[in-house]
Amino acid sequence: MKQNLQTVYLQISTAQGPAECRIFARFVLGRLLAEAKAEGVGVEIISETADKHGIMSAVLKLDGKHAETLAQRWQGSLQWICASPVRPKHPRKNWYIGIFRLPEKPEMPSESEIEFQTCRSGGKGGQHVNKTESAVRATHKASGISVRVESERSQHANKKRALELLAHKLAEHQTAQNADYAKQQHSGLYQVERGNPKRVFEGPGFRERHA
Repeated sequence: MKQNLQTVYLQISTAQGPAECRIFARFVLGRLLAEAKAEGVGVEIISETADKHGIMSAVLKLDGKHAETLAQRWQGSLQWICASPVRPKHPRKNWYIGIFRLPEKPEMPSESEIEFQTCRSGGKGGQHVNKTESAVRATHKASGISVRVESERSQHANKKRALELLAHKLAEHQTAQNADYAKQQHSGLYQVERGNPKRVFEGPGFRERHA
């Protein structure tokens, strides 16, 4: 019997920070996934943008009765105190990233705002998958943001899933824009936030500092 199930969407963001921040974000994602597994919280990685150093941004969906508690432990700014592993002579030793909450039910874009394209699925599934144009690409006309879905068997199901993913992509994009605007307009406040991290990790082994 399902009771007190919660769903929380979180975005890990480096706010276009340097390579060290992306390395830190990769660790944070792994640590969050480990804590979720230990507490029986389901995690789905909705989207992830990465490079050779680590993660620039990721959106996660948390499900379970302890989802809210887990989210509260991570929401806010996070600090890593460590000499740069990629720039040994760099004087900076403090690296910050943020974890932000996204709307639980992002506003679904109108289908008139979206261009849909169908194509053949490229995944494993035999001749049936390759012969039917079940994969769907959805592009938001105004922003150019697009997603491609081929995980479901039918075109209808893939279209529905594409709409959901696109809604989260747009919410993520809006959150990033809001964060950039806040940084530009309230740089002093941003510095205060950087100086008051939710969790602090130290050294190349990311040892957590406890108050």
